[in-house]
Amino acid sequence: MIRSASRPPEARGLARDGVRLLAATPDGLVHARFRDLPRFLAPGDLLVVNNSATLAAALPGQRTGGRAVTVHLSNQLDNGTWLVELRQGQAAPRRLSDGVPGEVITLPGGGSVTLLRPYPDPAATRIWAAAVTTGDGPVHGYLARHGQPIRYSYVPGRWPLTAYQTVFAHSPGSAEMPSAARPFTADLVTRLIAAGVVMAPITLHTGVASLEAGEAPLPEWFEVPQPTADLVNLTRAAGRRVIAVGTTCTRALESAVAGTAGQAGPVDDDDTVAAPVAGPGDDPVAGRVTARRGWTSLVLGPEHPARVVTGLITGWHEAGASHLALLEAVAGRTLVEASYREAEAAGYLWHEFGDSCLLLPPVPAARSGGRLGRVLAQSAAGAAGSQRLMQPSSSSVSTGLVT
Repeated sequence: MIRSASRPPEARGLARDGVRLLAATPDGLVHARFRDLPRFLAPGDLLVVNNSATLAAALPGQRTGGRAVTVHLSNQLDNGTWLVELRQGQAAPRRLSDGVPGEVITLPGGGSVTLLRPYPDPAATRIWAAAVTTGDGPVHGYLARHGQPIRYSYVPGRWPLTAYQTVFAHSPGSAEMPSAARPFTADLVTRLIAAGVVMAPITLHTGVASLEAGEAPLPEWFEVPQPTADLVNLTRAAGRRVIAVGTTCTRALESAVAGTAGQAGPVDDDDTVAAPVAGPGDDPVAGRVTARRGWTSLVLGPEHPARVVTGLITGWHEAGASHLALLEAVAGRTLVEASYREAEAAGYLWHEFGDSCLLLPPVPAARSGGRLGRVLAQSAAGAAGSQRLMQPSSSSVSTGLVT
C-alpha cells in the first residue's frame, strides 16, 4: 500500500535528513536514514545537485463571470511567454481542460494571464502558452508577493515557500521543488565533503509534474557549467561513480553528452524544440559531458539508457510516471522493481515530503583517463575496500534502521 507524505518531515518531528533511506545495491537492500548517506559512498564519488530554486508558482485567479481558478505557472519560454496550467479551486485543485485561446484570467494586484495556444501542439488540453502581466514589475517578484507553492491533494495544508526549497537553491525558476535534494542539510553536506565525496551543481528548472500516466515530460531549461562537465568526465575516467541527485540532474547531465542528438536547443517563437546547441566546452568525443545550456526534450528509458549517470538519489514516484522509466535507464528494471516492492512493504512515504532511495547499480569498468584518472582511481581504491565492508554481503534485506 502506497502512503503519501502529507506534510514536511519537520512537522512530523524529524529533521530533513531524518527521513528514511532505502539503499539499493546489487548486494542487497539496506534500510537507513538519509543522514547515513556517507556510509554508502566513497571518496572520489561525485554527487551532482540541482541548484534551481522553487517559485511560488500557484496563483488565485478569476475567469469570466467571476469563476474561481488556480493558475499554475510552469516554465518561461525564450520568447517571454509562460507555460501555464489551469486548476479548479485553491485547495488541492483539480485540472481543467476547457480553456480557449484569447481567454483572459484576472490575477491579484492588477495581474492577468491571457491564454494564447495549447502547448506543445493544437491537440493539447492541459498546458497553455500564455502571456503573463503583473502590473508591477517582473513575474518572479510578483509571484513572491501573490503566489503560493504548487501542491496537490495529498498535501491538504499550506506550507511556506521555505518548505519547498532545498539547501542548494540558488537560481529561481522551478515550478515545483527538485525534491530529491530536500533531505540534504548543511551539516550533511559538510560531512560528505569531509569524507572525500565531491559535489557539483547543474541547473534545471522543473515544470509542473502533474502528468498523466504514460505522458512524456515537457521540455525544460537546463545548464551544465564547464567545471561540472569536467568533474563528471574526470570521475568517470577514474572509475568512480557519478550519482545524480534526482531525475532533474539525470536529465540535465544526459542532455549534455556529446554525440547525443536531439536533446538540447533553444525554444523558438513557435515553442518548438530546435536542433541541439553545444556550449563553448563542447567535445567531439561521444560519451563525454560538455558544457551546455538550453532546452532539453530528452526522455530516458529503454530506448535511451543513461550514458554517464551511474547512480541516483530519488524520491518515490507513482506507477506509470515517466520518472520510473528514467530510474530504470540508470539502475535497471530489476533493481528498481525490487526497491519499490521493499519500500511499499516497509511503509515508506511517497512524494516531495516523503522518504528517499539511493540506487547504486554496479560501477562500470574503469576507463583509461590519463595520469590524473589513474591517480584518482588509486586514491579511491583503499576507500572502496572499506566501503564494501559497510554494504550487505548477500541479497538479504537489512531491516534495522540506523539511528
